[in-house]
Amino acid sequence: MTAGDAVRAEPVEVLAQAGRRRSFAVISHPDAGKSTLTEALALHARVISEAGAVHGKAGRRGVTSDWMEMERARGISITSAALQFGYRDAVINLLDTPGHADFSEDTYRVLSAVDSAVMLLDAAKGLEPQTLKLFDVCRYRGIPVITFINKWDRPGRDALDLCDELSDRIGLQPMPLTWPVGTAGHLRGVLDLTEGDFIRYLPSTAGAGAAPEERRDARQAEAEAGGDWHRALEESELLRASGGEFAAARFADATATPVLFGSAVRNFGVRQLLDLLVDLAPRPAPRIDTGGAARELDAPFSAFVFKVQTGMDPSHRDQVAFARVCSGMFERGMVVTNSTTGRPFATKYAQQVFGQQRSTLDTAYPGDVIGLVNATALRVGDTLHAGRPAVRFPGLPSFAPAHFAVARPADLGRAKQFRKGVEQLGAEGVVQVLRSDRRGDAAPVLAAVGPMQFEVATHRMSSEFGSPVRLEHLPYNAIRRLADPRQRAVVDSGRRSEVLTRDDGAELALFAEEIDLRLMLRGHPELVLEPLVAEGG
Repeated sequence: MTAGDAVRAEPVEVLAQAGRRRSFAVISHPDAGKSTLTEALALHARVISEAGAVHGKAGRRGVTSDWMEMERARGISITSAALQFGYRDAVINLLDTPGHADFSEDTYRVLSAVDSAVMLLDAAKGLEPQTLKLFDVCRYRGIPVITFINKWDRPGRDALDLCDELSDRIGLQPMPLTWPVGTAGHLRGVLDLTEGDFIRYLPSTAGAGAAPEERRDARQAEAEAGGDWHRALEESELLRASGGEFAAARFADATATPVLFGSAVRNFGVRQLLDLLVDLAPRPAPRIDTGGAARELDAPFSAFVFKVQTGMDPSHRDQVAFARVCSGMFERGMVVTNSTTGRPFATKYAQQVFGQQRSTLDTAYPGDVIGLVNATALRVGDTLHAGRPAVRFPGLPSFAPAHFAVARPADLGRAKQFRKGVEQLGAEGVVQVLRSDRRGDAAPVLAAVGPMQFEVATHRMSSEFGSPVRLEHLPYNAIRRLADPRQRAVVDSGRRSEVLTRDDGAELALFAEEIDLRLMLRGHPELVLEPLVAEGG
């Protein structure tokens, strides 16, 4: 199969398979229980047999999606992960996102590859800063959101207060589908607002297995839960009467959010969330290309690369490019075209990903995420397609960095490994790599949205590429884009300013402080500097 062949499966088959796909991401503030929820969903789908927290008891398995050594040590997600598994008659593509704000650029890219999101809230904290930022991305992209209020087995806030916060702070109407029976920290179960039943939870051993649950009708619920049952009925009815009645159309247009209550670590409410995703979450839809045309699902194969990762398999050190299938049927071994370069790319080594575990993938359909191994020719934002004419989807953004550091090899004898590692980290988007005439290629400047990116970069340079690095932090706090490269010398002439070139060709003018920027513009009114916004999206 060549790059020019129009590989096209039967339209009926492609559309049927696409209709089975549910692709979503989990978003939250750090420590809200995101990775635990991800694992609990896989547990209920029976693709793992036992769950365990990152800092779980001895002998319990670690979180499937947190496979990087630093993630296990810190107990947070610092890289996105893809999990694919079957549940009922659906194929679930679950993308776990980095929880820390320093990795918001990676999270934005992941959100470009999904059709819906689960917003996870801590019952004691409600909406937190990182959750708000991620929700803004969902709103901008029109991504429907399901809200799961987590940690209801611990002391927390009032359920009505948490729902009011959704409407007051982000303008999203809550539509509860379950309601807690019992206050936070004293969860007895939930009221199923669709059926009117009481779902009573029985704890599993340390939450390691799927929690058993028993259904009770209203009469039995009143006898068992008494005042807690009546309070749940009254509170949920109050919210529904004030505009919280469930309507699928409002979820689809991202103006309202279904709300579920539970505890991921105890596996309470997780089954209801998984069922809701299968029943309600949107299926893949035609994607808009750079020309403004919709790429139909049954058109020849196309996909875009939203993440590149090395080091997932320490024994091989191979590079995996994660691509979201947008149209057609993917077949392992097909030769496709990278529309960025116009060059062919062979897909002999295609894999299905489940956290760090991988297996050979033969076919994939719209909504699926495929892992392309040994993909050194691919970069984030590339479009792959089969047949002609060429298709290209909008690129993914580069965020404005806020932290800068010169990188130098700690061991000059490892210069080759140093260059390879820096190039790789830049290709993956772990950090942005900037270069200048002043320092030369031997001393690139690493730029980051948040300082933890530098920690990941230095850790990986040492552990994966065998080249420990020394970082010299630069005191730049004001950044602009240089509109005319011919004016580079003007900025470089300043004592507290310089121009650095990013890998995508953008010329970034850096100043120590805003006052330095203003003085430069006062002395050189001809200088054209523009605000640096997310580019490529």
